[in-house]
Amino acid sequence: MPMSPYYRALREYVGNELLLIPAVAAVLRDDQERVLVQRTHDGAWSLPAGAIEPGEAPAQAIVREVLEETGLLIRAERVLAVLGGSDCRVTYPNGHLVEYVVTVFACARISGSLIDSNDETAFLRWFAPDEIPSLLFPYPDAVFRADAAAAHFSD
Repeated sequence: MPMSPYYRALREYVGNELLLIPAVAAVLRDDQERVLVQRTHDGAWSLPAGAIEPGEAPAQAIVREVLEETGLLIRAERVLAVLGGSDCRVTYPNGHLVEYVVTVFACARISGSLIDSNDETAFLRWFAPDEIPSLLFPYPDAVFRADAAAAHFSD
């Protein structure tokens, strides 16, 4: 999905200046403990993820984002990480500067089937945690460990 009307309106006021944006990401595993990763149309690898919209709780946002990007209906089960700071700063090709504060959720599949592709997703693939390609966003390795007992927080 392209930029939401809310963030587009903010950009009209601030131009390319830095925006701090709350976001969510999903770690979704199959029955072999592989993690679902999407390839975007620009060739980058990513977890299903996106910005939280006004009035939306983080758990609602991750359900919406995963459905939009994968075709799967999921449930957020627990927080794996909360990430932020300068490591989460991105400059987009159009010059927009964004720093994300990301809540990473472990998610469980409820229903649905994987899409072939759409506006955001070129294709989807399951990877063993130690075979996940380099991702566009700097997620710590701890979020991919199925045995992680506690949430990871950015320093």
